[in-house]
Amino acid sequence: MLKVNIKEALRFIDQSDYLAVQETAEKARKTLLSKTGAGSEYLGWLNWPVEYDQNEVLRIMEAAKTIQADSDCLVVIGIGGSYLGAKAVLVSLEPYFPQKEKKLEIIFAGHTLSPSYLEELLTYLEDKDFSINVISKSGTTTEPAIAFRFLKDLLIEKYGKDAYERIYATTDPVVGALRTQAKELGYQAFSVPSNIGGRYSVLTAVGLLPLAAAGIDIYALLEGAKKAQIDAFTLPFSENPAMQYASMRYLMDQKLGKLIEVLVTYEPKLSYICEWWKQLFGESEGKNHKGLFPASLVFSTDLHSLGQYIQEGKRTMFETVLSIDKSLSEIEITEEDDDMDQLNYLAGTKVEEVNRQAMRGTLLAHVDGGVPNIQIQLSALDEENIGYLLYFFMFSCGLSCYMTGVNPFNQPGVESYKRNMFALLGKKGFEDLRQQLEERLKVEEK
Repeated sequence: MLKVNIKEALRFIDQSDYLAVQETAEKARKTLLSKTGAGSEYLGWLNWPVEYDQNEVLRIMEAAKTIQADSDCLVVIGIGGSYLGAKAVLVSLEPYFPQKEKKLEIIFAGHTLSPSYLEELLTYLEDKDFSINVISKSGTTTEPAIAFRFLKDLLIEKYGKDAYERIYATTDPVVGALRTQAKELGYQAFSVPSNIGGRYSVLTAVGLLPLAAAGIDIYALLEGAKKAQIDAFTLPFSENPAMQYASMRYLMDQKLGKLIEVLVTYEPKLSYICEWWKQLFGESEGKNHKGLFPASLVFSTDLHSLGQYIQEGKRTMFETVLSIDKSLSEIEITEEDDDMDQLNYLAGTKVEEVNRQAMRGTLLAHVDGGVPNIQIQLSALDEENIGYLLYFFMFSCGLSCYMTGVNPFNQPGVESYKRNMFALLGKKGFEDLRQQLEERLKVEEK
């Protein structure tokens, strides 16, 4: 289902370092599987593909059918891990353009504080039948809470006392403002397991409810993740894609001094997989002044804007190329009599083949330019393969963090900007901090 090719990265690595890192990776795997490392209380995702709550999934499927039957749109409210996973899978598997047949539209909100986005969304929904899936463990995160307040008011305005039947809450199983609200007002509620953090939650109700509503085969998604789990747990280093990927990242950082990993894809459908990957690795690794900076590009588009820098700029990065083996289209280039665009030499060639050769040629050029390259190859773009990919990245991330010596599952830095935001907005209990920050801003703005 998935292969990792490290040949073009090993050109830059001493053989002795490569042999030594295998032991480091094995120790990290043992730490993960024994649940003895930092943050082990948040390892609920580790066995999730084989231990998920089947009754909850059945409830999700029933809720999805209801939403499909009574709504034109499902508005999914969340930020970070509460929306990126579902968005990533949807963009990967949905057609690029609207289809003729009527289908539930999935719209995301609460991931931005842009007033224009919110206002335009409210206007758009005025003549639509819609439901809401609000996703938050606490129910008090600023961005989704603001969006939910406005959207809930519109829902009540449209449906009166029946509005609450159109609200689906995905939240903490026991505590939190949203769980309390769901109990008091009668929202149908689904659980984010308390031992699974947001960026690792895509295979829980967080991702499964909106995906099921969109018509995605969530059982196939979970089956792919299960296969990835078995491979990650059991395969030796030489056959284990997650261990190989984590190890090469470690060597790029520790032995070559690389600062940036660029995840590249030649298929725009995978662009949001890249966005989800950026949060997963950035929020997990980026602490204690450690970690690779995760960036992403979609070629050929971005090749024509940043290709020059990658080729000849500062040697601070390496590339990981995410590709799909099975063609997504059989469209071919035709022949023209005048050949004014000089493309007749490609007549009869599938566009997919042109894309593939562009990838191969660019890869070799970048390697020759001093940019190490790792390749992650998916056999096809479907639910099962995407499920495998998601779990592969999560397991690799856990390994990478333990190899580097950081807790993969906390995010202490997030609290700093949250505190400042609350203080500057005048939230109760932050009065002293607000005064301090206002004084600083006065000085800095002069």
